[in-house]
Amino acid sequence: MTADNTYDRLDDDDYPAYTMGRAAEMTGTTPAFLRALGEHRLITPLRSEGGHRRYSRYQLRIATRARDLVDQGTPIEAACRIIVLEDQLEEAQRINARYRRAAEAAPPPNAT
Repeated sequence: MTADNTYDRLDDDDYPAYTMGRAAEMTGTTPAFLRALGEHRLITPLRSEGGHRRYSRYQLRIATRARDLVDQGTPIEAACRIIVLEDQLEEAQRINARYRRAAEAAPPPNAT
């Protein structure tokens, strides 16, 4: 591995750089909470060669959002579902915006 590859990974939101303990500390949660998010299939951490969970920055943002919802009194199952639905809505809005831009850029059909 070259130094350039190492630095590229530091900017990669999907690179599983954080151990469970560090992830729990960074998100203000417990390892049990992170495991629960995995059981509800909200986040699926990668495993190191030794079988230890590793979390990415993207997963930490999702875990933090789940923690915020749970802290507001939302059951963890509902919090996980809310986050999935929010992500689906955001993706649908991105797709719609892309279609709108393509439609606006396309020449008008010939009116004959």
